[in-house]
Amino acid sequence: MSDENLISKTRRKRQAHDLQDLGKALTRLRADQLARIEMPDELREAVAECRAMTKHEAIRRQLQYIGRIMRDMECGPIAAQLEAMHAPSHRQTALFHGAERWREALMAEEDAVERFTREFPEADPQRLRALAREAVEERRAERPPKRFRELFQVVSAILQDHARRHP
Repeated sequence: MSDENLISKTRRKRQAHDLQDLGKALTRLRADQLARIEMPDELREAVAECRAMTKHEAIRRQLQYIGRIMRDMECGPIAAQLEAMHAPSHRQTALFHGAERWREALMAEEDAVERFTREFPEADPQRLRALAREAVEERRAERPPKRFRELFQVVSAILQDHARRHP
């Protein structure tokens, strides 16, 4: 047997496993999420049958069957729909990281509250100062991070609201 056949066989096996993994991901979706995924009826029925199964071996065989069905179709759009459903948007991730950076700045830098309120005039500077001061004190006293979390939530809410109003 030549090296080409080994590579080809390995690649085919990897693709078959990838399709089974995609099928498994479909079976783990909630009913409302599954309904939003565009797919052929044959695949939808096979996924529904698998979701109803309880025996491990039956599920394993059904996942193989789902993989076999998917072999004959273009699965890129299904994978893209799944990815879009599971991955948070880049914008949400950026807002989350922005809120973390602002929280750290508010706790560590003297002029951070002024900079924050200049950029986000709707923010309450007194509340931000109080939360930041209490969060710093919590950290220093090694208490549970109640104010630390609250500061994040306040900053995050302001950033989210600002992003909605200024897309």
